[in-house]
Amino acid sequence: DGSLLFQQVPMVEIDGMKLVQTRAIMNYIAAKYNLCGKDLKERALIDMYVEGLFDLNELLLKYEFLPADQKVPHFANMMDKAENRYFPVFEKVLKDHGKDFLVGNQLSRADVQLLEVILMAEEYKPDILAKFPLLQSFKARISAIPNIKKFLQPGSQRKPRTTEEDIAKALKIFR
Repeated sequence: DGSLLFQQVPMVEIDGMKLVQTRAIMNYIAAKYNLCGKDLKERALIDMYVEGLFDLNELLLKYEFLPADQKVPHFANMMDKAENRYFPVFEKVLKDHGKDFLVGNQLSRADVQLLEVILMAEEYKPDILAKFPLLQSFKARISAIPNIKKFLQPGSQRKPRTTEEDIAKALKIFR
């Protein structure tokens, strides 16, 4: 019906709008719920962290859709990057910042995005945070925020892991 502006998902219906494009959706929700920081400097840091997390997120999302012969090397690459490039950065940010959150002293979209990427990475490697005690504490702390805790409960709206049937259907549509 023309709702998918670029003929692709995701699409979120919110406040009478049909928003497409992940970053536009995330930006709108973050602004609406005051998850963008208190000033321009905090917003820049939040955006920088979120963009880095999108890079890791893309690696994690891509894995399920690869042909079988590409999965083993891609898995090794994405785990290497998670453990040696991305997670050490966020461990250091938490250490250097010394607060409960990545930026400022309140929840931001960077915190939510980091939690989501951690949860996704743990689906592939449950002990991936073994070398990152601050990220382990961060995960527990952010997961305990009432609305997030509710969202993470079984049966919630959090997207379930992609099934083989979902993958086959997506590949048929998009390839």
